Parts: sequence; structure tokens; C-alpha cells
Amino acid sequence: MAALARGGRINFLGFVLRLIARVPFLFIAGRMYGAEALGRFAYAVLVVEFAAQIATLGLKRGLAEQLAQTDKPHVNVVWDALLVAAVGSFLAMGLLFAFPQAMFPNSRIYGLEWLLPIAVIALAWSEVMLSALAYRHDVGATVRARAIVEPWTISIAAFALAFVSKRDGLIFAYALSMIAAVVASTIPFLRSYGLPRGWRPSPGDLRRMIRRNLPLAAADAVEWGSRRVDIAVLGLFFSPAVVGIYYVAQNVASLPSKLKTSFDPILGPVIARNLAAGDMAAVAKQVRQVGFWVIGAQMGVALALGIPGEAVMGLVGPAFVAGTAALGFLLAAEVVAAMAAVSEAALIYTARHRNMMLSFIMIALQAAFSVALILIMRKLDWPLMWQATGPAAGLMLALGFAAVTKSILLSRILKAPVSGWRWPLIWAAIAGVIAGQLAILVPEWAELLFGVPAILLAFGYVLWTRGFGPDDRELFKMRKADINEMSLPSPAESPSAPR
Repeated sequence: MAALARGGRINFLGFVLRLIARVPFLFIAGRMYGAEALGRFAYAVLVVEFAAQIATLGLKRGLAEQLAQTDKPHVNVVWDALLVAAVGSFLAMGLLFAFPQAMFPNSRIYGLEWLLPIAVIALAWSEVMLSALAYRHDVGATVRARAIVEPWTISIAAFALAFVSKRDGLIFAYALSMIAAVVASTIPFLRSYGLPRGWRPSPGDLRRMIRRNLPLAAADAVEWGSRRVDIAVLGLFFSPAVVGIYYVAQNVASLPSKLKTSFDPILGPVIARNLAAGDMAAVAKQVRQVGFWVIGAQMGVALALGIPGEAVMGLVGPAFVAGTAALGFLLAAEVVAAMAAVSEAALIYTARHRNMMLSFIMIALQAAFSVALILIMRKLDWPLMWQATGPAAGLMLALGFAAVTKSILLSRILKAPVSGWRWPLIWAAIAGVIAGQLAILVPEWAELLFGVPAILLAFGYVLWTRGFGPDDRELFKMRKADINEMSLPSPAESPSAPR
């Protein structure tokens, strides 16, 4: 539990840093480029990141299990994983180089945008290397690469390139940020694992690695796709400008989801080790604990961003205020998704095929709900931006299905309750809503400057006093070692020694 709390604390610092860097990017993108350029950028990045997700073949989360159950030197296993990711990346890049229009379906390709697929291998390798470092509890590397280097590179590059090309500046800035992130991942990776000695990749071992991780790769792709299907559906029904407005709402709403991913680098290895030891009760306890932490954090952030939603969206530009309703649905979806996401952290090891099927059902429901809601609102002649909330509402409903079914499945497998829900969350939410209603009575600048912190403080105080026990408070016991982890790589360990 202490290891989970420590990993969560370090990555929460990364979440805060990423938030600080992400806000300038959205401001620059909205004010200097506009909704249409942002929509074009959003669709291109959607395709590239999907290709990278497929290219990793589930190794982002599956690598921990590979390392926990092998007798081979860990450095060789990790380089096998990098080779697999490279093959997958080159295949994906080849398709995108051959059909660049897949990235820009609603606009012409004028210049060097066709080079964007280079980002696929950078993203895939970065994910694998950071996963390998997380197995050795070096989560500081993830913070540096994902919360400092990547977001600040894209923000600074987007600002500079706005004076060069308002059409393509965002796309080039993204490519630069991916290259910077893979460099920031490679340096600590080589310090910790080094180069392989006597490494001879075995085609049989590589095939087994691919075959074993295919269900996990499918689950990862579906989970990732569930947060991108809405953009894909919008691109079919609406103009790039509407997609750009929705993209900003999605980015603001995805901030709470980063809180869940704060635990991913450490939760996977901890669960993998406990399952290898046959300690099902420990796994259930860890899922319950992290589930409560994630639900509480996401609910607090969702209230703080959703109640003053117009002011939050208005920061990016007046045109983006129209996406406030979509923001509300997307924030609610993140809260609903919390239990499904945490349950899946254990299901990928205990029931990967059934988890994959539930994920496929979920994404099918999401697409069906999204299209149906758009068509119904269009038939009723609702305003355009209300129609654009259809995918957000569809996501919320589909994630609700996944949260219920996956937590029930995991509970049956572990023969113990896994739900992180606690009733004091209701009282904390009421306190946050009351503070929020007072906050929206003041001017927008005060609403953001004072209202957002007031909502978080009201929610947090009630949850701390009414809902937190000793294990819960472990998350907030910041220690000097946590700060050191932000700057120092963890020492290398012997290849087969479990930690």
C-alpha cells in the first residue's frame, strides 16, 4: 500500500506539472490558431496515436507481467519488447505514409504534414521504456517525460511556429514534443537497463510475446479508442471548427483521467507480483484502495472544472464557450469511468479475454449511443453544439456499463469486493456544489481564481474528515524520497530478483 501511495504521489506531482503546461497549450492553440486548425490537428493526432497504441501490442501494461514471470535477463526481455514495438511501428508508419489522407480526411495536404507518422515509433518506444522503468519503481522518469518535457515542448513550439504557419504549426509542434519525450525516456532507460549483452532475439520468443499480449493490445486499443471515438464520430457529422471546440472540452475533461493514470506505472507491477504469489486478497484490497483514491480525486476535479465550465472554456477563446455542455458530460464520464479503469488494471492479468470482450462491447455501445443521440437531436432540430454533445453522453453511458460489468467480473475472480465507492463521496460532492454555486455569482476572473480552489477545498475537507481512514491518508504523506525520485533514476536491480 505504501508503494502504491508513493507512486501515486510522485505521479500526482506529474499531473499537476502536466496541468500547468497543458493550459498554456490550449490557450495558445485556441487564441493563435483557432477552432478550425485545432480540429484538423485533433484528427491527425487521433490517427497517429491510435497507430502507436496498436504498435506497442499491449506492452505498455503487459511488460510488467513478462518481467515478473521470466528467468531471462530483464534487459533482454525489454529489448525484445522494443524490437516488437519497432516492427509494429514500422508497419503502422508504412500505412500512414502510403495513405496520408487518413490523417487529414477533411483537408488538403500542402507541405510536410505527411511526415507526421514518424511520431508513431517515438511514442511507442517511449511507452515501452517508461513501462520498463516503472517495473523498477522509477516512476520519476514518466513524470519527467510525460509531465515536463512533452507538454512544455508542444506549448513552446506551438507558440513559436504560430509565426511561421497557422495551418501546420500545431502538427509540427506535436511531432517535436514526441521526439523530445522519447529522448527524455531513453536517457533514464539506458542508465537503468543499459544495452543488452549477448542478446540474440529469438523469433519464437517474439512470437510468444506478441501472441500473449494480443488480448491486452486489443483491450488497450479499445480503452484508448473509447476516448477518441467521439472525435471520430464528430468528424463524420460536423465541421472541423466544431471538432476543434469539442477537442478543447475533451482535453479539459481528460485532466481528471490523468489522476487514474498516476497509479498505472506502479499499480500494474504491484498487482502482477501479488498475483504471481497467489495473494488474491491483497489484489482486491489494492484495487479498492486505488479505486477510492481515483473516484474521489476525479469527482473533486470534475466539480471544480464543471461548475465554472463557461469560464474555463472561455479561457481558450470566446468561441469555445459553446462547448460547455459537452465539457459537463465528459467530466461526468471520467467519474463514471474510474472503477472500470482500476478494475481493468487487475483484469488484464486475471481475465484478459473476458476483459477484452467487455471492452469491445463497451466501444460498440459508445459508437451506437453517440450516433443515435446525434441523429435524434438533429431530427428534433436542436442547436448545433447541443447535437455535438451526443458523443459525450454516449461515452458516459458506455463507461457506466463498463464500470459495472468489469468490477463485478473482477470481484467474482478475486472472491472479494473491489468497489472503491464510499458514501461520504456524496456528502463531499454536496459541499463542492454549494461552494460552486457561490463561486458562479462572482465575475469570471474571480470564479477561476477563487471559485475553483474553493470547490476543491470544500470537497476535500468533507472527504478528509468523513471518508478517509489511515490507509487513505498514506497517499498524502509526502517524503523527501518522493522528491528525489523526480530527479534521480532508481538503481538497477538484478534481472530475476523480485521486488
